[in-house]
Amino acid sequence: MSILIFQRNSLAANRRIIGIDPGTGILGFGVIEIDAKKKAHLVDAGVIRTPIKEDDAIRLSTIYDELTDIITSTKPTHMSVEKLFFSKNVTTAMTVAQARGVVLLCGQQNGLEIYEYTPLQIKMAVTGYGKADKKQVQEMVRVILGLKEVPKPDDCADAIAAALTLAQSVA
Repeated sequence: MSILIFQRNSLAANRRIIGIDPGTGILGFGVIEIDAKKKAHLVDAGVIRTPIKEDDAIRLSTIYDELTDIITSTKPTHMSVEKLFFSKNVTTAMTVAQARGVVLLCGQQNGLEIYEYTPLQIKMAVTGYGKADKKQVQEMVRVILGLKEVPKPDDCADAIAAALTLAQSVA
């Protein structure tokens, strides 16, 4: 069961969107397709992991290469990326910002139309409540896409939620 989530001026049918939850250690991705009935269906989802003790340049290169492979194999036309919000840990914020830069570059070089959303915007789009917790977001992703189980890990579900946000908001 998929829930109709699109309005009159929504994204054209049979289009694919890749959602990204950026991170250096774990980067979540989720690819959805909008069918002729304007319903969302999951195409692919997962995470890209990089070893914490590896040099940052190698980790970022791994993210770029693996994300390029995912884009090549799933053929999305649009990309939705979660925006970085202020973090108390400056080191973490900087590495996530570096990963976001790689993601944006990868999307641009692959000709994707790129959109960015804050965590609040994503939560609002998927749950209707901007302060929803991770479990609420995960459950709504499961319900909207008619999945038997909640996508794991959290980063994967967050990436799918970013893709669903774009599907709902593109005019």
